[in-house]
This record gives sequence, structure tokens and C-alpha cells, in this order.
Amino acid sequence: MNFFNSSKGKIILPILLIPIWYIVYYNLQAFTDWFVFSVLGMTKGEHLAEAIWFFIFEFPKVLLLLTLIIFFVGIVRTFFTPERTRKALEGKKTFTGNVLAAMLGIVTPFCSCSAIPLFLGFVEAGVPLGVTFSFLIAAPMINEVAIVLLYGLFGWQVALIYVLTGLFIAIFAGWVIGLFKLEHWVEDWVYKTKVGQNASDIEKIKFSDRINLGYNAIKEIVGKVWLYVALGIVVGAGAHGYVPAEFMASIMGKDVWYAVPLSVLIGIPLYSNAAGIIPIVSVLIEKGASLGTALAFMMSVIGLSLPEMIILRKVLKLPLIFTFVGIVGGGILIVGFLFNWIF
Repeated sequence: MNFFNSSKGKIILPILLIPIWYIVYYNLQAFTDWFVFSVLGMTKGEHLAEAIWFFIFEFPKVLLLLTLIIFFVGIVRTFFTPERTRKALEGKKTFTGNVLAAMLGIVTPFCSCSAIPLFLGFVEAGVPLGVTFSFLIAAPMINEVAIVLLYGLFGWQVALIYVLTGLFIAIFAGWVIGLFKLEHWVEDWVYKTKVGQNASDIEKIKFSDRINLGYNAIKEIVGKVWLYVALGIVVGAGAHGYVPAEFMASIMGKDVWYAVPLSVLIGIPLYSNAAGIIPIVSVLIEKGASLGTALAFMMSVIGLSLPEMIILRKVLKLPLIFTFVGIVGGGILIVGFLFNWIF
């Protein structure tokens, strides 16, 4: 016990999680079959049996993978504080700044509650409005929780598609907002506000401290999202067991022309994080929803959440809020239609 609390133990433990995850993953289906159909004595093909099987199979697999990846991402994030991100974006113009901001948004800690201080800091540093929006779009939409869940449920191909399309939307939307020169739709008080600089900027951190911060990331992120993962998988399990495939295919299938815009319209007012929505998306696809429609629904829920719009209203005038929603929503529609056409 003392060994795993030591510095060496804390380094070795996450490395041991890698083979443990593979052992669990490749034996989980056999265990789930044995538990549901032998121990519980349920019959394969029954609605309740299929729902229980889905939950027991998906929940531990996703939670283990989430813990492993968040540890390493937590270490990476120690190199990318909001202050360093702001400095990296200072002086960047037009398209180059949009690309850099979107990529930094993936690895920089961000949530809806930090939208205003980040926005104020970027404005004070002279970061162009369009570049700021590329960051604000990418940070919540493309996060490690979403990537891990997509990888665990769909495989690396879909996870990669999600990252690339999310980057496209963040870069494109930020570039268009910058092109239109919409600074006059930012509340006047924003440009008069001084948020101050972090005097220490980035101090040298020991590797052992970065390891501890990785463990803190596990406690903070997994501690917050595990219930959402469970609830999402419960909903997904119910849909897996009880929702007819024909019904989902009829409203979200590839051949339904209104499926993509309808999914975006439904997704915008909903609020959920990636942990809660992706397990549901998994079942939608399994039941007949097309990949493009499911991705559009997921991105609209994560990237255009109503709480974030309400928070941003404190610093943005309504025309800019509507422009932001329209441009990002348009990008999501393009992604949905494109992937329905390709796949």
C-alpha cells in the first residue's frame, strides 16, 4: 500500500492500468454473457436481458479507459494553463490564429463556467475575436472525455472523425466571425475591464508534481462524470433493449432528408456533457441512426449548450450570440450531411 503511495508507485500504477484494461476488455463479453445468462438466468433476446447486458458490458469498459486516458491528459494539461494559452495566441492573426486556438482548445482546461474569465483575458491580451471563438468552440466540444468514450464505444476511426470535424467547425466558425468584424457586438464594458496577469505565468514543475496533478485530474474529472456515464449508459441500455430499430431508422436514418437539421434543432436546447450523451448516441447508431445524423446531434448538444449561451450573454450582445449559434450550427449541418453522404 505504501509503495503505491510513493512517487515510484504513482508512476507504475497507471502503466499497469494499460494491460489491466486490455485484459478486462477482451474478457468482459464472456463475463457479461456468463453473469446475465447463467448467474441471473435470463434468456438471450429478451428486452430486459439485452438492456442489462448492455450496461454491464459498457460501464466498466468505459470507466477504466476514461481513468487511464484522463491521467495522461492531466499530465499534458500541466503544460497548458489558460495563462500560457493566452500568451500563445497573442499577436496571432486570421486563419493561423484560428487553427492554433482550436488545437489549444483541445488540451486546455475549460468548462462553461470559465467562459467569461477566459474571454476577458483573451480580449485584454489583444487576441482577435474570431481567434477567441475558435478556442471557445473547440475547448468544450473536443475534450478527452468525448474522445475516450467515442474510442471505447465506436473505435478509433469514429473518434478521429469527431476530432477532425470538431476542429473544422471551430476553425471555420472562428474564421467567419473574425472576417465579419463583429467586435461592436461585444458588450462595451468588456474592453474597459482589466483581469490582470498571473505573475508566475508558468513556473517549472517537477515531474513528480505533474504525476500528482494527473491523479488529481482523475479525482476531479472522473469524480464528476462517472454518474453521467452511468446515467447515459442506463438510457442507452433502455434504448438498446426496448426501442425498435425500425423506429430510429425512420426518423434518423440516412435516407431521411430532414434528419440532420431536426437532430441539431433538438440538440441545441438540451444540456448534457459528453459523458452523458455519447452512450445514447452509440445506441442511436446501433438502432439505425446514420453516423452523420448522430454526430450532428452530439455536437449540437456539446458545442451549443444553452447554459453556455446564457453565461456568454453577459459579455456578448444578442446579435453576436445568434451569429455564433448560426455559424456553428451551420458547420454542424455540413458535417452531418457530409458524413451521411460519405458513409
